[in-house]
Amino acid sequence: MSLLNAPPCPTPIIALAQRMADRGGDILRRYFRATIDVEDKSDLSPVTIADRETEQALRAMIEAEFPDHGILGEEFGGVRLDAEYIWTLDPLDGTAGFITGKPLFGILIGLLKNDIPVLGVIDHPVLNERWIGGTGMPATHNDINVSTRPCPDIAEAMLYATTPHMFEGTDIDAYARLCAAVKRPQYGADCYAYGLLASGFVDLVAEATMKPCDYCALAPVVEAAGGIITDWNGEPLSLRSDGRVLAAGDPALHATALAILNGETP
Repeated sequence: MSLLNAPPCPTPIIALAQRMADRGGDILRRYFRATIDVEDKSDLSPVTIADRETEQALRAMIEAEFPDHGILGEEFGGVRLDAEYIWTLDPLDGTAGFITGKPLFGILIGLLKNDIPVLGVIDHPVLNERWIGGTGMPATHNDINVSTRPCPDIAEAMLYATTPHMFEGTDIDAYARLCAAVKRPQYGADCYAYGLLASGFVDLVAEATMKPCDYCALAPVVEAAGGIITDWNGEPLSLRSDGRVLAAGDPALHATALAILNGETP
């Protein structure tokens, strides 16, 4: 079943996701541009009390309302991962930017049903911007419907990636081919780039080394806005995807970009 064919989320679940974003934003704003300790995790990515406190609060809200749902969080791992519904939580997407005072960090709240992402929230608490989308509902930005834009010519496409340093091995050459084909690559937006794509300001986002807590919230928003988001093999995203993500506002553009990434003639 594709993301577009999955059943809609129940209203109480959508309401909880909105409240979770509200609560997470309250916590992150309190720590933003404050003096806090920064630790390095085993993969050398940074983590702070803001990440951990936010995830703990969001997990507690899920446990209180839907104790049979699974949870997979960036900081505290997974529980009940065989459940029908599984929440994915990245309490602070863009921690490196957060600790340097950049306001583009976000809260990512995703929900999968039977391993299909069906609801996503991309929330930017300092900017007061929130995208939400899912199956059976439109994509919205601050409660206003949004949609992706057409871009059939890749030579006119605006491409985003968080950083060029996220590509490794043969992915470096693949990404270089894509950069050479587009109008202009841009960097440093983290999850904000996917919101901009959903709103029709960006055409492509290509990334690698991502985790389910990074991409599962993004997929429903992009799809609900009329775009397409897959792995680099063109397969729908799930908890088992390999972390390489390609999102496009225009399905034809996605096919062209996918061919370029795989060394094929588009």
